[in-house]
Amino acid sequence: MNQFIKHTSSGASLEEVNATVDTTMIKSRWRRLLAFIGPAYLVSVGYMDPGNWATDIAGGSQFGYTLIWILLLSNLMAILLQSLSARLGIVRGRDLAQASKETYSRPVNLSLYFLAEIAIAACDLAEVLGMAIGLQLLFNIPLIWGVCITVLDTFLLLFLINFGIRKMEAFILGLIAVIGLAFLTEMILAKPDLGMMARGFVPSIPNNAALYIAIGIIGATVMPHNLYLHSSLVQTRKFKKDSKGIRKAIRYNIFDSVIALNLAFFVNAAILVLAASTFFANGMFDVSEIQDAHRFLEPLLGTKLASTLFAVALIASGQSSTLTGTLAGQIVMEGYLNLRIAPWVRRLMTRLIAIIPALWTILVYGESFTGKLLVLSQVILSLQLGFAVIPLIHFVSDREKMKEFTIKPYVRMAAWISALIIVGLNVKLVYNEISGWILNSEKPLYIWLTVVPVAVIAAVLLGYIALRPFFGHKKPRLATPPHPEPEALKKITLKPYSRIVIAVDFSAMDSLNISYGLAQGGSGATYRLIHIVESAGALMMKHEIRDFEFRSDARRLESYAEELRQSGYEVSTGIGYGNPKRSIPEMVKEFGADLLIMGAHGHKGIKDALLGTTVDAVRHRVKIPVLIVTSPGA
Repeated sequence: MNQFIKHTSSGASLEEVNATVDTTMIKSRWRRLLAFIGPAYLVSVGYMDPGNWATDIAGGSQFGYTLIWILLLSNLMAILLQSLSARLGIVRGRDLAQASKETYSRPVNLSLYFLAEIAIAACDLAEVLGMAIGLQLLFNIPLIWGVCITVLDTFLLLFLINFGIRKMEAFILGLIAVIGLAFLTEMILAKPDLGMMARGFVPSIPNNAALYIAIGIIGATVMPHNLYLHSSLVQTRKFKKDSKGIRKAIRYNIFDSVIALNLAFFVNAAILVLAASTFFANGMFDVSEIQDAHRFLEPLLGTKLASTLFAVALIASGQSSTLTGTLAGQIVMEGYLNLRIAPWVRRLMTRLIAIIPALWTILVYGESFTGKLLVLSQVILSLQLGFAVIPLIHFVSDREKMKEFTIKPYVRMAAWISALIIVGLNVKLVYNEISGWILNSEKPLYIWLTVVPVAVIAAVLLGYIALRPFFGHKKPRLATPPHPEPEALKKITLKPYSRIVIAVDFSAMDSLNISYGLAQGGSGATYRLIHIVESAGALMMKHEIRDFEFRSDARRLESYAEELRQSGYEVSTGIGYGNPKRSIPEMVKEFGADLLIMGAHGHKGIKDALLGTTVDAVRHRVKIPVLIVTSPGA
């Protein structure tokens, strides 16, 4: 099995953290609620990512407080859809990708997977640009270097997930607190007109330009990857699977969603209010670039603190959204394909896909074009949104699968109205964008031959997904098991090992390793005890080294062998040099061994990254069985 890619070993979503937060033993209702709180906060960062900033700033600077009601409407729809996503994960124990795989045919699922990956890459593009712009504003780093620096955050998630889901939730909550406090301070400094702000909650669309901005705000608010993410994250909580336990879990997660997404609404409203009370109030109606907003804040508010807080919040926003986007990518790939890529490979792949268009845009069109690239990323997200929302509504409306937890008719109606508003407005946004490209392009034929057919195919696929439940009852597809059905066992014959290599490191584990080795081969096998000298001299001089460490290790290794010879075993010794990940496989091959015995290293997490994982590397490089011995006290 390849060390980077493997098929999932169970049907659990995010298997490494699934059901790791145990709520079953908590008696206090308040403490149980706190145990359930968390998943929605990870989801909420997608509602305050840099892609939202551009639409909020444009809306506030052009139309003042008028479009606050659009933010409120999109937030209410987000709460509804995210609560449905949580319900799916709690009741069926399936994330949205897994439920889709069990429902649709392979071609449809591959199409949905492809679209979901595009959406995640588009979302990551917004995070890349947001982080790069934030670094530029705070430290005056050129944008192109800022984009390259964002590669470094690729591995942050790998450290966080090792500490468990609760630690990662706490980290994200800390970033959200930074964003919230920054904009709370900004609003206090801006001194908004409270009366005008209140009138902004009355629905009104002044003109077509306002309609376009409103569509952009809604399109940037409800993100498709968040629906996949939420249906998986709720499964990190372990609770009683009876009717009462499921109802409590649903209720607690709705509460979690309401609190978290209202915090996201506060952040988005604060950005719009900040733009309205500074730019709109001073007649600056054309501020739409994030860099422009940052530059004008200091002179308008009379303090450098305003622009500094703005940049810090932007970096926190980009970083938090990056982490949740990585998790969503893992969920989508495992759910649709039953395939798991090593987390660092998955993260690096997504980030590189996002960085390439960002670098190309900056090099070809310049830094001033990044605002348009942010808008484009939101258009791509808008195009994919219906492919997540419509299946979700169908799944939680399925009485056969959801049983008593099927959503009520009034909830279903509200969900479909939300879906129609979101999809309808997003379709209009996409139509307007494609029309603009055709009108402004020197060679519109290229767009007709590339972009338009893709949009038409996507529309046909969306129509199929929306109408499929009404085609008539079809036999449901069985979930594809992670592994094929096992073949019948053939006649088992025992073949004793005859040439066994035992790795020793002169620690307390040596006796245990040797004991296990002797138990496998008995007195009839031939043994070789090996040890790797890892000093700097051994790395450079290899077999020519004769320093103190080499002589000492060789003497101790021979003493082990002599003791075993006196007990009647045939034993030889071997010394390797430098990197054990390479030396051990070479010595195994040279001896012609049919079994390798190694001791577990006894460390994990950060120590793995610092000290290395010899066992993992060696077992992928040898073609024989490897017995890994662990200390009983480990």
